[in-house]
Amino acid sequence: MRSVRLALTSLVLLSAVACGSSYSSPSTTPSPAPGPVATAGTPVTIPVNASTLTSTAFAPDAVDVTAGATVTWTNTDGVAHTSTSDAGVWDSGIVQPGGQFSVSFPTAGTYRYHCLIHPGMVGTVVVH
Repeated sequence: MRSVRLALTSLVLLSAVACGSSYSSPSTTPSPAPGPVATAGTPVTIPVNASTLTSTAFAPDAVDVTAGATVTWTNTDGVAHTSTSDAGVWDSGIVQPGGQFSVSFPTAGTYRYHCLIHPGMVGTVVVH
C-alpha cells in the first residue's frame, strides 16, 4: 500500500511540475477583418447608341444570376435611359449618362425590362 501511495504522490508531483510556469500558450495572429462587401453586382451596360440597338441595347441583354444577387446598370451612352420592369417590380427613373442603378433580386423568376424613353430597348434578368 505504501508503494502505491508513493507512486501516486510521485505522479501528482510530476504532473504539477509539468504544468508549471514554463508552459507558454501558442501565439495566435488575429485574423484580418473582412473587407467591405461590394454593393454593385452583376454589371449590365447601356452602350453608346443603345436606343438604336433594340434587343441588344443592354449588354448583356439576358443576365442569369442567383437569388439574392444585385444587378447594376451603367449608362455609358450619351443620352438618358431607364431600366424599368415590365411587371412594375422596379423603375430606375432617369439614368443620366455615366449614371448607375442597382436592383437586388431575392426571388427566383424571369424579370423582363425595358427603357421607358426608348421602349424598343429590352432585356431580361433570370434569377435561379
